[in-house]
Amino acid sequence: MNATSSLPPLVTLTASQLSLAIQSREVSCRDVMTAYLSWIEKINPAVNAIVSLQDAEGLLRQADERDNLLARGEYLGWMHGFPQAPKDLAATDGIITTLGSPLMKKHVPQYDAIVVERAKRSGAILIGKTNTPELGLGSHTYNPVFGTTLNAYDQRKTAGGSSGGAAVAVALHMLPVADGSDMMGSLRNPAAYNNIFGFRPSLGRVPNGPGNEVFYQQLSTEGPMARTVTDLAMLLSVQAGYDARVPLSLAADPAVFAGSLQRDFKGTRIGWLSDMDGYLPMEDGVLDLCGSALAHFEDLGANIEHLAPGFAMDRVWSAWLTLRGFLIAGKFGMMAANPATRRLLKPEALWEIEQGQKLSAADVYRASTERSAWYEAVRKLFEQVDFLVLPTAQVFPFDATLDWPKHIAGKQMDTYHRWMEVVVPATLAGLPAISVPAGFNDAGLPMGLQIIGKPQDDLSVLQLAHAYERVIPYTRIKPRLLRSMPATGSAPIGLV
Repeated sequence: MNATSSLPPLVTLTASQLSLAIQSREVSCRDVMTAYLSWIEKINPAVNAIVSLQDAEGLLRQADERDNLLARGEYLGWMHGFPQAPKDLAATDGIITTLGSPLMKKHVPQYDAIVVERAKRSGAILIGKTNTPELGLGSHTYNPVFGTTLNAYDQRKTAGGSSGGAAVAVALHMLPVADGSDMMGSLRNPAAYNNIFGFRPSLGRVPNGPGNEVFYQQLSTEGPMARTVTDLAMLLSVQAGYDARVPLSLAADPAVFAGSLQRDFKGTRIGWLSDMDGYLPMEDGVLDLCGSALAHFEDLGANIEHLAPGFAMDRVWSAWLTLRGFLIAGKFGMMAANPATRRLLKPEALWEIEQGQKLSAADVYRASTERSAWYEAVRKLFEQVDFLVLPTAQVFPFDATLDWPKHIAGKQMDTYHRWMEVVVPATLAGLPAISVPAGFNDAGLPMGLQIIGKPQDDLSVLQLAHAYERVIPYTRIKPRLLRSMPATGSAPIGLV
């Protein structure tokens, strides 16, 4: 039986196929919107990925306006008529933006985030938002405003985060593509947990703003998620490019990402970092599964080399804690200063803020020098290999009722995010990194691999991911939820 037999036909199209069909007027934007809204109504209650869904009548009216533009020969861009739901951390003009926080549950911005501006300029229609953890903190998407987002493959498990709602919406065809953001793996972790692609671009590739601070925001970036690498690259071509409001944004032409991703990888050297020479604890099965997936790079003619990081990784973690605490305390510290708002913050947010408030300027500077030393160490690794690869996560998707994993392989996790330490190296070095599917364990739970590229070489990372996608079988394994809804009170459903 076809795994996607219950989907409306328009929803089964890739984003690139959908874009072409709309542009050529083979399908109307109204029909696209109708199909997506109908599917969301059916599937979203099982996973809670899309929140703040907008009025259908208004959305269909916007779809009609897009159709009228096409009738006049006016085409806005690749996303013309696309239903889109920005992550609930991204400001959306006139649409509630809660950040998953009860303190923001009625907040309606009067401006769009740059990534939202660009999607709308390309023709996207905002249908709502995608769910995120409170204040975007933690790689598990739950909050007191909208509740928990559940995994596309097993509704007992976490969707990951903080772009968990976006990943599930894409995996279950509720959106053709989605935006997300990534500070500590928030594009990569949920992509791995939902068997799709999530790309953290190079530092500055996608402008993060507008905001009241534009010089120190060097850890978090926005970026694309998709079911195919081609669709992901096309969305990046919309999102990327210089913006004068963000002085550290990159000026390179984003049109390069809309071109061909074809490339020969014979003789390419890939460095397998595994568990960082024994430093990172891994749940049983993660390394075996990811190690097996490496064979697909060899199918492409690449050579795999086992590498040690050549750096004391506890120094990287220490620098990370300092720089993250510094930024979070700066951004959300006022929420903790007022007793009335403080009591509405989750413990993990308070902990981050308090850690940041203890820091001195000298502490932050030392952390930056450690970050710089790590960058130099990685730069030397790239003198030996062309790409670095390691698992996207240290554990498989865990029980959605837990707040976070407390132990991995018998080792206690001393912070709420220590279990995701594996994503920190790419973040701190500001490197482009994509999570690609790596297969499923015996319980049917997905895992991913991170492909990390050289500084600002986003295109090469996408090209390798595209080549890898062509030889893997994992993307053909779809969630059973796509074809059969569970009966009320029934057990969660897993793989087809």
